[in-house]
Amino acid sequence: MPASDYVRNLRARVGPELIMFPTVSAIVLNDLGEVLLHQRSDTGQWALIAGMMDPGEQPADAVLREVEEETAVRVTIERLAGVLSHDITYPNGDHCQMVNMFFRCRAIAGEARVNDTESLAVGWYPVDAMPDISPFAQKLLSVALDDNAPPYFATPGEGGF
Repeated sequence: MPASDYVRNLRARVGPELIMFPTVSAIVLNDLGEVLLHQRSDTGQWALIAGMMDPGEQPADAVLREVEEETAVRVTIERLAGVLSHDITYPNGDHCQMVNMFFRCRAIAGEARVNDTESLAVGWYPVDAMPDISPFAQKLLSVALDDNAPPYFATPGEGGF
């Protein structure tokens, strides 16, 4: 996935050193209770729909944009499911800490399809028959699917994502 001009400019200044980025993730459900996933083009792994916020963008706007950009599905936000951070080191050595706001969303229009270069495949999956996803994505999914759960916030010192 190509980096935005914003990220390229930051990386030109700091190299591979740690940068914190605000990010969003969407746990998108359809009327059958299936979850929308995409197969990432950079790693080949199945994942929730997610991405970095653009400068000046609100988290809710970012999650709506990311889902439509990556999958051609339009969603409505049902609730903020939580906020937590996780570290990523990319194959080129760039180190990031993503501060992620994750939202439970409902599909309202569009047919799921590969809609940009970030995905190899896109599809709806029953919760009990999903492809392998990362432990981080599993955590977000379990929180978002619990109808009675309050928004999740990592406790002080909690890590491991």
